[in-house]
Amino acid sequence: MGIEVVVEGLTMSFGKQNIWQDVSLTLPAGEVSVMLGPSGTGKTVFLKSLIGLLKPQQGRVLINGVDMVSSPERDIYETRKLFGLMFQDGALFGSMSLFDNIAFPLREHTRKRESEIRRIVMERIELVGLLGAEDKLPGEISGGMRKRAGLARALVLDPQIVLCDEPDSGLDPVRTAYLSQLLIDLNARIDATMLIVTHNLDIAATVPDNMGMFFRRRLVTFGPREVLLTSDEPVVTQFLAGRREGPIGMSEEKDAALLAAEAVDPAGRAAAPGHRPAAGTLPGLPPRAAVTRRRERVLGMLDQLPPAARAAIRDTYARTAGAPTLTMPAPGSGS
Repeated sequence: MGIEVVVEGLTMSFGKQNIWQDVSLTLPAGEVSVMLGPSGTGKTVFLKSLIGLLKPQQGRVLINGVDMVSSPERDIYETRKLFGLMFQDGALFGSMSLFDNIAFPLREHTRKRESEIRRIVMERIELVGLLGAEDKLPGEISGGMRKRAGLARALVLDPQIVLCDEPDSGLDPVRTAYLSQLLIDLNARIDATMLIVTHNLDIAATVPDNMGMFFRRRLVTFGPREVLLTSDEPVVTQFLAGRREGPIGMSEEKDAALLAAEAVDPAGRAAAPGHRPAAGTLPGLPPRAAVTRRRERVLGMLDQLPPAARAAIRDTYARTAGAPTLTMPAPGSGS
């Protein structure tokens, strides 16, 4: 099973530029989480901070008792082996075959024999649907295949935490849908904790167990997917609706005058995006263990959630056989 990642009061700046401040959240073990936000809000920086590649000025990232911000480098290095990182462009070596690209972490970080390396690499290649392409160079295959090769490489060390940085970048909608399904199926197979940074609304609305969003140098929200999908906060509804009207402008934030002008035209405001069912695994695969764990966790915190999120969660589990709907708080109860 994956490992819980606890983030406490994380603040990051580059010189005088504040990227985000006082970020706190928990990635539940074995669940799939998504982080949204306009361009330039520091989502990739956040991923690199989790793995200890960048050092925030304040806060902690706790993984198995190790703080990826301030623990000794040897402890951070060992903990980093728990991660698999899928980069935006695949980050493949152009002069190496796909096989050698995927084998690289095993050759670099383990003492396994070549026969064992070949077995592991071919298993991962099959897992991401690239059998037959292992001898090709990155320049000889499509962008979607390079993404999948990058994902296979992220998986060769059997990570318990998988970070995906904009896996949909540069892909058409059909390939994005396939990749989304692949991520869900991988979670069912390996039960790793997964965090996906994306701009893609279909991935955001259907893949995750949990969702968060960065805007104006802060974490707007993070929690069960239903909280964000039923939110009426303007920045959330604007982003999920993909509309110009709202706080997000071309350079991230709109000025006060433009926001005031939009405020007098309620017809132009984006409505709450509404709840959409999460995608399931393909037939023949084991059920995601995260689904049962998440259900118990979310039902346990139900009375702490906004009314719209509570209603969406009730709707989700009312359609699940044996859901304990009778024990849920009545509408309008709780905070």
